Amino acid sequence: MTIKKITGFVVAAILCFTMSAAALAQSLVPGGKALGIRMTTDGVMVAGVSEVETENGAVSPALDAGILKGDIITRLGGTEIDTAEDFKSAVSQLSGEKISVTVDRQGKTKQFNVQPALGSDGGWKLGLWLRDGVNGVGTLTFYDPESGVYGALGHSISDADTGAVLPLGEGSIYDAEIVSIVPGQAGSPGELNGDTDETAFLGDIKINCGCGIFGAADFDGEALETGEIKTGKATIYCTLSGDSVSEYEIEIKKVYDSSDFTTVMLTVTDPELLTQTGGIVQGMSGSPIIQEGKLVGAVTHVFVNDPTSGYGISIQDMLSMAEQCA
Repeated sequence: MTIKKITGFVVAAILCFTMSAAALAQSLVPGGKALGIRMTTDGVMVAGVSEVETENGAVSPALDAGILKGDIITRLGGTEIDTAEDFKSAVSQLSGEKISVTVDRQGKTKQFNVQPALGSDGGWKLGLWLRDGVNGVGTLTFYDPESGVYGALGHSISDADTGAVLPLGEGSIYDAEIVSIVPGQAGSPGELNGDTDETAFLGDIKINCGCGIFGAADFDGEALETGEIKTGKATIYCTLSGDSVSEYEIEIKKVYDSSDFTTVMLTVTDPELLTQTGGIVQGMSGSPIIQEGKLVGAVTHVFVNDPTSGYGISIQDMLSMAEQCA
């Protein structure tokens, strides 16, 4: 699956669970740098089900068996499926007999017996459109120089159609530059258009979860202390042109605390940022939030009907998951 940006548009629960691990430093290098992101999935995702044209008319084998868009196919018959190539190779061996398809559906394993259909080209088909990876542009949130751990995005890499968190196979981050901006408007979120330099590898992705992506990398910069986010004036770091990080004013309107995580509602107040982007746009996810000289959180979502406003996550919630990489 190829997408231009990796970001969120709707409010969703952010689920991150703290586990025992090495603690990260409480002084971190704030990001704002644009990152090129490449990730393959563990298994292949069903992007859609389709009809197969046969001599007796159109049929939909996968849909008839109960397979749905968003399912992750992990096994076809006796063959383990890691990539779309694995799936293509396994399908080429079909003989017309029913085949068992094992999927992961929202964390639960399910099995379906699918009757292949003989297509007009003489090949046996299951009627599936598949995705086995994503690429896009996001924003670095922080880097811990002591452990070499970074965090970015502030939310998961998810399927654009279903919203399901994509199971991580392998992933990497690369250097990227922003080349143009499509400003956001009510009902139509904007985006940062970036170019990824795949020769400039920066680090790997070890975790993809509701609090962001995390892994090992190496970045330079001056560290800031971390702090608790609160209502009031703040700023964000992000890249709107080339690889130059700039600072823009925002205001934290509300802080929503729960036993699991902290979410904040924010509004862009900086005239320059509003002029250039209309507010929060795709590609800005992960932009670090600075308040009273401390790193306190990251931008995560934009309001579809009001691009001047959106949501963020606290830095402490991101750190609780990043510690698994330390």
